Amino acid sequence: QVQLVESGGGLVQAGGSLRLSCAASGRTFSSYAMGWFRQAPGKEREFVAAISWSDTYYADSVKGRFTISRDNAKNTVYLQMNSLKPEDTAVYYCAARTSGSYYYYPQSYGYWGQGTQVIVSS
Repeated sequence: QVQLVESGGGLVQAGGSLRLSCAASGRTFSSYAMGWFRQAPGKEREFVAAISWSDTYYADSVKGRFTISRDNAKNTVYLQMNSLKPEDTAVYYCAARTSGSYYYYPQSYGYWGQGTQVIVSS
């Protein structure tokens, strides 16, 4: 079992930055690839970024602006978001990958946090 708790969301102006954190419980955190997803009102949950042991993956919409990282000693994964745009407004979720399917499939992730709201004003 892995429990995930996100933090760091908030209201920011366009062009600003936020850093999301996801704290995980459990001793096996380092064995999971981790992902960030987001869901805007009326839209499906979409992939944002993922990180394995040595590789990172990004959605085209955030590539070059967002950076995912992890600190296994702290059982935490981060999402640094720069140059934020109003279309980045969503609830952001972190998740632990439990299947071998594609990183960008929500179905690949068996553990999810409750989400943190990000609002980017224009």
